[in-house]
Amino acid sequence: MKPVNVGLLGLGTVGAGAVNLLERNGVEITRRAGREIRVVRAAVRNPDKPRECATTGIEIGTDCNAVVTDPNIDVVIELIGGDTEAYDLVMAAIANGKHVVTANKHLIALHGNEIFAAADEAGVVVSFEAAVAGGIPIIKAMRESLAANHIEWVAGIINGTGNFILSQMIFEDQSFEDALADAQRLGFAEADPTFDVEGTDAAHKLAIIGAIAFGIPLSFDKIYTQGIRDIDSMDIEYCAELGYRIKHLGIARRADEGVELRVHPTLVSQKALLANVEGEKNAIMVYGDSVGPTVYYGAGAGAGPTASSVVADLIDTVRIMSIDPKGRVPHLAFQPDQLTEEPIVGSDDFVCGHYFRVQVADQIGVMAEITRALADQQIGIEAILQKDPPTEEDDAHVMIVTKAARESNLLKVLDHIRSLPYVRDGIVHMRVAQFED
Repeated sequence: MKPVNVGLLGLGTVGAGAVNLLERNGVEITRRAGREIRVVRAAVRNPDKPRECATTGIEIGTDCNAVVTDPNIDVVIELIGGDTEAYDLVMAAIANGKHVVTANKHLIALHGNEIFAAADEAGVVVSFEAAVAGGIPIIKAMRESLAANHIEWVAGIINGTGNFILSQMIFEDQSFEDALADAQRLGFAEADPTFDVEGTDAAHKLAIIGAIAFGIPLSFDKIYTQGIRDIDSMDIEYCAELGYRIKHLGIARRADEGVELRVHPTLVSQKALLANVEGEKNAIMVYGDSVGPTVYYGAGAGAGPTASSVVADLIDTVRIMSIDPKGRVPHLAFQPDQLTEEPIVGSDDFVCGHYFRVQVADQIGVMAEITRALADQQIGIEAILQKDPPTEEDDAHVMIVTKAARESNLLKVLDHIRSLPYVRDGIVHMRVAQFED
């Protein structure tokens, strides 16, 4: 069979990694795909820039449209990022009958519903394994290996930058600012780290994970999102004394009212697997009704891991090019006409454990009033920690971990506590993970 010709949009770190991987493992890749795969064309911003890969045989230019309309190109790999130009180019590639491979979670999270509908209409596929958790094959596992299961929940560390920062704060006793500076120095964080530290990057990925898990349309705009910028070293220390580590998790969970999609700092038991995932690594747990909990761990970013997923998607694409489109694995695991519009649960209706820290005047009756407020909302207590002040002039700190409770009830408790005359401003509130390993 004739070789498959590939056009690259972007030839940076990941693109170069993909070219190198195709060259290094070319014989095995051809044996697996059944056809030779050749990168024959690439569009870049600066053609004269030195590349981290061999470019012999690759026509390099600046016109992305020329790549997506080239009749000799069979598959387009989109690696330019963003959601505006990339969207136009991917839609143009689909309109020209090209299959697409992308690592762009931003694009898929915001525009995947339209992109997949266009691809289905055109009889092509859009592959996006590299868009979630780098080299970890979580999309394929959920879409194919766990297809027999009713998935109850998915919870994971899906942003390596945030996990690196929290690891530095926990184990190196660094402030958030110092840990972020280290992440930037080592290349784990961008010069503008907003998407990582505010939770947007994780929310992009969770939109994709949630859609595949529950057979719902991509719902990025409905995800509750909270970042890690406000995490205090004091809470890391106190949570450790209570037996927890703070992790930034993406959680997709079935609830009585619908589907929870949430990204936020979370207390995880020190004994749990996710609590012991450190540095820039990612890990995702999926709970299926038949298989139980399964865990997927590895590098969530980087040239090698991401290129691994890109080329794996490319191989799969080549394998299925001759298959009737109706026989292919659906983009979001469920047949397109079987996606359902499940209600997305708002944060007031989250049901989980809660942690809160209150700064109070050191006087008799404070703890009794706080526990009474919890009892009035029928919220049980899992653990209490009180730190007495170092001097008579200082305030005390009270930390409480509750049993599972509806968030709206917990917020009523916190509002009451804030109204007490001996309570200072700035109550800290985080959620506690409640899932099985």
